[in-house]
Amino acid sequence: MEEREIHLRDYLKVIDKRRYTVYTVFILVFTIVLIGTLSSTPVYMATTKVLIEKGPPADLMRNYYYIPYDPEFYETQYQLIKSRAVAEKVVEKLRLDTRGDKWLLGNDGGPSVFWIIEWFHDLAGVISKIAGGESEDGKEAEQNALSPDERKEQLAAMISEGINVTPLKNSRIVNISYTSPNPEFAALVANTVAQAYIDQVLEMKMSATRHTLKWMTRKAEEERRKLEKSERALQEYMRANDIVTMENRVAVIPQKLAELSSELVKAETRRKELEDLYLKIKSLRKDLKDAETIPAISDDPSLQSIRNQILKAEQKIMELSKKYGRKHPKMIKAVDDLNVLKRKRLEEIRRVISSIRNEYDLARSKEESLRSLLKRTKDEALNLNEKFIQYEVLKREVDSNKQLYDALVRKIKEASVTEQIKAVNVWIVEKARTPRAPFKPRKTLNILLGIIVGLFGGVGLAFFVEYLDNTIKSPEEVENRLDTPVLGVVSLWSNKDSSIETICLREPKSTLAEEYRAIRTGIILSSPDHPPRSLLVTSVGPEDGKTVTATNLAISLAQSEYSVMIVDSDLRKPRVHKVFSLHNGKGLSTYLAGASDMDIIQEGPLPNLHVITAGPVPPNPAELLSSQRMKDLIIRLMDKYDIMLLDSSPILSVADSLILGSMTEGTILVVRAGKTTYEEARRCLKSLQDLKADVKGMIINALDLKKRDYYYYRYHQYYYTDEGEETSTGSA
Repeated sequence: MEEREIHLRDYLKVIDKRRYTVYTVFILVFTIVLIGTLSSTPVYMATTKVLIEKGPPADLMRNYYYIPYDPEFYETQYQLIKSRAVAEKVVEKLRLDTRGDKWLLGNDGGPSVFWIIEWFHDLAGVISKIAGGESEDGKEAEQNALSPDERKEQLAAMISEGINVTPLKNSRIVNISYTSPNPEFAALVANTVAQAYIDQVLEMKMSATRHTLKWMTRKAEEERRKLEKSERALQEYMRANDIVTMENRVAVIPQKLAELSSELVKAETRRKELEDLYLKIKSLRKDLKDAETIPAISDDPSLQSIRNQILKAEQKIMELSKKYGRKHPKMIKAVDDLNVLKRKRLEEIRRVISSIRNEYDLARSKEESLRSLLKRTKDEALNLNEKFIQYEVLKREVDSNKQLYDALVRKIKEASVTEQIKAVNVWIVEKARTPRAPFKPRKTLNILLGIIVGLFGGVGLAFFVEYLDNTIKSPEEVENRLDTPVLGVVSLWSNKDSSIETICLREPKSTLAEEYRAIRTGIILSSPDHPPRSLLVTSVGPEDGKTVTATNLAISLAQSEYSVMIVDSDLRKPRVHKVFSLHNGKGLSTYLAGASDMDIIQEGPLPNLHVITAGPVPPNPAELLSSQRMKDLIIRLMDKYDIMLLDSSPILSVADSLILGSMTEGTILVVRAGKTTYEEARRCLKSLQDLKADVKGMIINALDLKKRDYYYYRYHQYYYTDEGEETSTGSA
């Protein structure tokens, strides 16, 4: 479904529809503003201009870092001007607590502020006592005059609330204003507030300086005693631990540790080398033939010399063996020399092995000595470090105490010198003068604002009420939101002296009769081939006007020469027999129960209009209406009459209409304007569509056309002015 575009005329329609809401809000707001403006006491405002600057810092040693800009400085000063302390100074300077009546009276000599304060105080006391149920004596005791302290406190609160501080843009000038019904008093208070503010700033500075000096003096004395105590503790510790010579030792020990560590590493390396060589020699056991395979033995110079001599002796023997035999003296001497050399080689090997063993023992002993010395040096270093750490702790405490003490002494001297330097510089630029014209009320502006606020408030409330109103109000909106055609609209009936249930019969030329005839035309044209032969007339809820709609439609159809049958199928609260004044002893309920035959048909007010009343109320209406006998009756009546109308129960109340909707050729849903919501109507339509009921359309009942700009209302007024009555449907 395409959403309809909202035009300006739609908003104008809402305003016109809710015009009484707009009128009420406008008149109410405008009246309140007008009465408040005209009855309010004129208030005068006096203004004093002061120049406020941030003073230089009081620290003489750090004035080079002074930054005059401080975003929080001015806001702090504004709050100080409006503080209770400044207000109390104003009360004291002007002596308002003792002789302030002449200033606190208005121009017209009205009541004193003291009297007003006491009156409110007494009134509050009386109300609280009445609520608490106290005795009359207690009430009289509470109505005594305010004490001087209470009066002074309330006057200070009044002065503080009346002070207004406004900074001038792009300047350091500040306006200090005060409002009062008395113009002279307003000027006096504004000037006094400025002077009281200057006094308060100076008093705060002096008080802070005195407090600071007192605190720093006491703190400096404490720090002096702490400094002396820490210095004595340091001297005693230095004397007890010989700190003077310990510093030299502490400086030498790290170097000594490094050297010993290096020597120990070398000794460990040498010992491991000799240990490996010694273990290899031990593996030779007593057989020294392979000893010369060890490089450390074979590289010995003496052993190398012997090996060379043996080699030469062997070569000589080989040469002599070629000339002589083994028993030749020269051969014997050469062999003896070779054996001597071999024995000498063995002895030299043993000497080298013994030398290696001795060297290994010395390396191991040296390693153990270096390790023991390194351990003693480390222990000595740890002991010295512990003593020196304690010394540094004591020395650091002395230094910190000395620095703090020196800083406090310096600050005390600076505070004494800078005691007269102000942190805030204030000058009165322009004193307040007695105002000639009142500051408020601004009558023209207030009245203009009252008109604007009243008008826009009324319009806003009108749209808000319209937004909250989710009831059906116009056929165009129904068709757009529910996508269901509207067969017609029945206007509101306000003439309670006459009945509208047969208005088409009694007053055929009335506006309501014409509206029902328009609905009749819509029903006849709702089907392309022929008018629906059976129609169910139901509603969303009770009192929506379904019975009135069914009876008047039946009369209107009968007046068009159609043979019409109206069946009162509302077996719970039937009313058709009352409308046509018919007997209801038997009817649809007795027929469906099998207690009656077709003799239940009765003559209506027109020759071609017949009626079947509901009959006695049965205990099981839904079961009777869903029976096969009901279906057969509808088919039988459709064959006999041109159009059959069934007046049924509301859909949201019971399921009777949903049962009958599937048996008829069409269903008409009656909704009541201003009562039926779109959610209820949408729920009913969905229920009918789920049961395959053919909904021909909706009829909007009891629509107040005077509140809506419908063109046909103006046409009706033109053609039916002789009726002279406001017409509409009721409910059934």
